[in-house]
Amino acid sequence: MSEIATQRLQADPEGLARGAEILRSGGLLAFPTETVYGLGGDACNDRAVARIYEAKGRPSFNPLIVHLADLDAVKALVIWSDLAEAAATAFWPGPLTMVLPLREGAPVSKLVTAGLDSLAVRMPANPVARALLTEFGGPVAAPSANRSGRISPTRAEHVLDTLDGRIEGVLDGGRCDVGLESTILGLAGKPTLLRPGRIGIETLSEVLGRPVMERKDREQISAPGQLSSHYAPRARVRLNAADWQEGEARLGFGRTEGDCDLNLSPSGDLVEAAANLFEYLHRLDADGAATIAVMPVPHVGLGIAINDRLSRAAAPRD
Repeated sequence: MSEIATQRLQADPEGLARGAEILRSGGLLAFPTETVYGLGGDACNDRAVARIYEAKGRPSFNPLIVHLADLDAVKALVIWSDLAEAAATAFWPGPLTMVLPLREGAPVSKLVTAGLDSLAVRMPANPVARALLTEFGGPVAAPSANRSGRISPTRAEHVLDTLDGRIEGVLDGGRCDVGLESTILGLAGKPTLLRPGRIGIETLSEVLGRPVMERKDREQISAPGQLSSHYAPRARVRLNAADWQEGEARLGFGRTEGDCDLNLSPSGDLVEAAANLFEYLHRLDADGAATIAVMPVPHVGLGIAINDRLSRAAAPRD
């Protein structure tokens, strides 16, 4: 693809207006959410959605999440349900994506759903994202704003590291607060956790009043973030490191007996660790080590989502 002059826009009225203009013209705009930066395109524009796949180098069988400003806009695209209403009341706007049956005649591009009869929808809480969606006035398809399979971006600089010259603009809203992609809840059939995130399966089950099942990795891809190799730095990732090997970049967690280069949370706070995960992987990868060794992270609560991202970062690559 030919090089594009990527604009870095401030999160002010002028920048928001220019960002919405980029989307209306079929261009691509990266913007902050509370989870990570998304790479946005008009979800109703086939060419814009095709360009998202092209810019990321993302396989076309991997569906996209559509971001919307309000519930009325969501309900115009999907078949709503009592379970969706309960989840939306508890968690929206916020870091939850729901996969629901696609409404007949919904104007979203077929490329967004990757041929599925369901649609992933989300109402982000980040005020910059909400202002942009309101200014644009339509559905925005937005996977993470990075080259496919690489570390997700939590700052505008991370977006530019891999997408500068490939997209029209980046709306700079500072660092993302949550730092991990949204939890994805499947409601097109039995309630199923399709991707772990800040909102855990126990909390979802409590809100819905019924057990939420877990998706098995061997099942067909039904939502974003399910590829076995994903969120990966250039360096190899070694998990559950009990000690450090010579030449490794060292990523710690909790109290450490030896030195580490960065520590996700010296106090063992999983919320802090999640917020720091992609930021610290970016930093260590930039130092050029061949391997990033990561200390064990407890596999409880938010640690389940952190370990999901780490296991995909460490998976064998093509």
